[in-house]
Amino acid sequence: MAKLIVILADQLSPALASLREASSEDLILMAEVKQEASYVSHHKHKIILLFSAMRHFAEVLRQQGYQVSYLDYQQGFDSLTAAVQHTLQQQPQLQAIMLTECGEYRLQQEINSWHNRFQLPLDMLADDRFLCSATMFAKWADGRKQLRMEYFYREMRRYTGLLLDNKQQPVGGQWNFDKANRKSPPADLQAIAPLQFVPDEITLEVIALVKQQFPDNPGTAANFCYAVTGKQARQAFNHFVAEQLAKFGDYQDAMLLDQPFLFHSICSIYLNCGLLDVRWMCQKVEAAYQQDKVAINAAEGFIRQLIGWREYVRGLYWLLMPEYKERNYLNASRPLPGYYWHGKTKMRCMQQAISHTMTHAYSHHIQRLMVTGNFALLTGLDVSAVTDWYLAVYADAYEWVELPNTLGMALFADDGVLASKPYAASGAYINRMSNYCQHCQYNVKESTGADACPFNVFYWDFLARNEDKLGGNARMQLAYKNWYNKPPEQQQALRAKAAEYLIKLEQL
Repeated sequence: MAKLIVILADQLSPALASLREASSEDLILMAEVKQEASYVSHHKHKIILLFSAMRHFAEVLRQQGYQVSYLDYQQGFDSLTAAVQHTLQQQPQLQAIMLTECGEYRLQQEINSWHNRFQLPLDMLADDRFLCSATMFAKWADGRKQLRMEYFYREMRRYTGLLLDNKQQPVGGQWNFDKANRKSPPADLQAIAPLQFVPDEITLEVIALVKQQFPDNPGTAANFCYAVTGKQARQAFNHFVAEQLAKFGDYQDAMLLDQPFLFHSICSIYLNCGLLDVRWMCQKVEAAYQQDKVAINAAEGFIRQLIGWREYVRGLYWLLMPEYKERNYLNASRPLPGYYWHGKTKMRCMQQAISHTMTHAYSHHIQRLMVTGNFALLTGLDVSAVTDWYLAVYADAYEWVELPNTLGMALFADDGVLASKPYAASGAYINRMSNYCQHCQYNVKESTGADACPFNVFYWDFLARNEDKLGGNARMQLAYKNWYNKPPEQQQALRAKAAEYLIKLEQL
């Protein structure tokens, strides 16, 4: 029985479960559809990346002997459902639909309707590109009062055998070397750029399409230089392991002026759309440690991000959706300031993080969490607007990974399901981990003066504003003790300065 095998834009993997089931009589469908390209205002780089990578992957599949139907954007299909319906009408010999489970709840619900809509069997295969299935994660979570990533991560280390000695204990004597990954950057630290690629003919065609069809989307199409094939993505990752990984371990939380990448691999962009395999990546990093090419904090820190955080947030997403998306524990509702879309602000840290984002569809995890995310938390920006922004502007963002990281970790909107306390910080943290404050119009040492750092001002106001919900949090006791120790007149001055800054939030 001939099947229609649908491959999604983030499933560009030769080892995809549904591809392993394909036969010579089956037809593979790939489609660039309007709904998926526009449900948020995606960064131009993200659309270029996915459309170009999809087109390259389709060519690889054809060369391997698969039958492929590729529907490009200009053919005008509004939705994936419409593309499937068209294909089934054109190919009446197809008697079943098969695909690997979707990464986003929204699209998965649409796909689930196909069985009744088309009156054909719908075979949904588990996405075993991930190490931990939704069922496996639910079993781990069952009965636990707190779903802490650290304990999940240790289980994943045991499950994969990564960085374990012959007694199944962690190499280096501990599971987590995070404290060794937080070094402040010295003034003379020199960044090592990730590998870049010159757009080929297919990518240039996509760039022209995006310029024409998405002129008002964030970013520019002119400087696109990301990998669009599995071969290129592997070259980029090998470059990271050989050139960047050794420094990544020490400085993965550091930020430097006009250095958007520092020592980061940016390979989440490739991994999350399927161009890289998580097992292969982890094995490469483990081998670099075993060969004494990198220190344990570099290898463990990177592997933790992949088999710890990445697998954990996906499991959490599928465990708690769709209700999770509606959470807003701190009742945050303030409109998103315009500079989130253009980066024109006097706050140098925000200017840097946002301008890097708009230029590259990328900023690293500390810029996302402790700059743009921290600012959104402290000022009470609307949760839906912030999560939509993160989903739109980053080339590696898909809802399964973006939503828990933003709603749960950055905004504490889930009341501690993901994080045990809010990641709230004043300007002192940014000053310690970057050189941004040296080049800022605001004074990081001030909290009430004319040039007071907005992060300082909003930090104290955040504590006071949310005392009823956060005052009992055990990990917030020191912060609240510091607040309570301030004289009443100083507290009043801080609240007054926050009120002043909130009124002119767009002008900060």
